[in-house]
Parts: sequence; C-alpha cells; structure tokens
Amino acid sequence: MSADTALSARGVRMEYRDRNTNQPLLAIEDVDLDLAEGEFVALLGPSGCGKSTFLKIVNGLLKATAGEIRLRKGRKGREDAMVFQDAALFPWYSVLDNVAYGLVCAGVPRREARRRALPLIELVGLTGFAEKYPYQLSGGMQQRANLARALAVDAEILLMDEPFASLDAQTREDMQAELLRIWTAAKKTVLFVTHQIDEAVYLSDRVIVMAARPGRVIADIAIELPRPRELDVKLTPEFVRYEQRIWELIARQRPTTATAAGTQTRT
Repeated sequence: MSADTALSARGVRMEYRDRNTNQPLLAIEDVDLDLAEGEFVALLGPSGCGKSTFLKIVNGLLKATAGEIRLRKGRKGREDAMVFQDAALFPWYSVLDNVAYGLVCAGVPRREARRRALPLIELVGLTGFAEKYPYQLSGGMQQRANLARALAVDAEILLMDEPFASLDAQTREDMQAELLRIWTAAKKTVLFVTHQIDEAVYLSDRVIVMAARPGRVIADIAIELPRPRELDVKLTPEFVRYEQRIWELIARQRPTTATAAGTQTRT
C-alpha cells in the first residue's frame, strides 16, 4: 500500500445464507479497489449488486467472507466516517449538538466539542442554524448537518451511501454542487455510492461500475472533466458521452428473459 493510497481493497468477497433455503448467496465476488488520498470515487451499478454492502464492509459494519481492506493510518482520529441516506439526527439535540456528538463520544468535553463543531456548521452552509432542531430543517439542510457530523470526527475517508436519494430533484442537484464545494475545502477522500449516473459523473474523479450480483468491478472510468465543475457541465457533449458509456455498461447487466415467440428481450 503506497503512501498516497487512502484505501486498498483486495479480493473482497461476501457470502450470505438464504434464510428460506439455507443455500449460500454470493453478494460480492473478488472486489479489488484503490482510492488515492483526496480522491472522489463513485460506486455505481444495478440494484442489488452489493454497492452498499461493500461500503459497510469498508466501514466495519459487516465482516467480509474473504479478502482484505486496508485504510491508511494518518492523523489521530477515525480512519473513516459514514454518511447514510437517512440523516438520522437526534431530534432532541440541536444542530450543533448533533454535529458535536461524535466528538463527545470520543471523549472530547462537550464545550470543546461544540466549539470545534461550529466552523463545520458554517462550512456546510448552515450558518445561523446551530441552535435549531432537526424538525426545523428541510431535508437538504438535515443532510448538511449529517455531513458536518461526519466531518467533525476528522475521518480520513468519507463513506457516503446514497446521501441525496430522499431529496427532491432540485435540492439533490443543489446538494451535489454543495458537496463538491465542501469536498474541495475539506480535502477528504470520498467513496460515494449512488444509483444516479449523472450524479456519479458530475461528482467524481473516477466511476467504478459493478456487475449485477455477484457484485464485481467491471469498469473503472476516469472522469476527465475540468474542476471546478458547475451544474451546467451536465449539458455538455463530453458529460453526455460519459453518461452513455456508463448506461450501456449497466444495461448489459440486466437479466434477459425469453418472450413467447422464443426471442430475447431486456428487462
């Protein structure tokens, strides 16, 4: 593992037992993946291909059947932090106390944790909302607070599992642009799971495409669009070509069924 590699996965495999049949079910097969420090990488593929499972293995929430995950040891603090689709903020805590929560759990005195959390609230665009409660925030604002909470523990890698999936289309695009701004400022390594091809292309340095179950890497595509990126880059021919290429890769993973006439069709 080189000095500038933030994450290295080798031969990661995940096998479950089907609860009904007790037969083995292979979810992920021999995934190899490297992330350079400061890189933004999206993980994309058909539903059920194991994207979120792989993310949870990296985070330690699941133990792989085989293989190895190595994270670069850097500054003091966590190596990774997870940002889920559901912001899952504590409703009885203010935004400031939600963001400071991980620091308090790590033994930082509450007053100091709140002091360290405040600049992150400003970084994610929630200035003036530190003492508000989750019910007083929109969905996009709640995810901003969720992101600030992950940043507060000063993790080397941010693991993001479809964090904008529950947002409306306009808010989702706004949050994509905001995430790039925050990522540029925070200089974190990001592994981002999404179903949205345009989201993956817009955000990423690389898009990793996974096959249908069992999940495995079938393409590693460098996104050579200049940064910084504005949302209108999605209208350019270069962007559309990336979308088309990735869409074709994913479309090939869809199951093929026979029609009554004996021909084949994609479903």
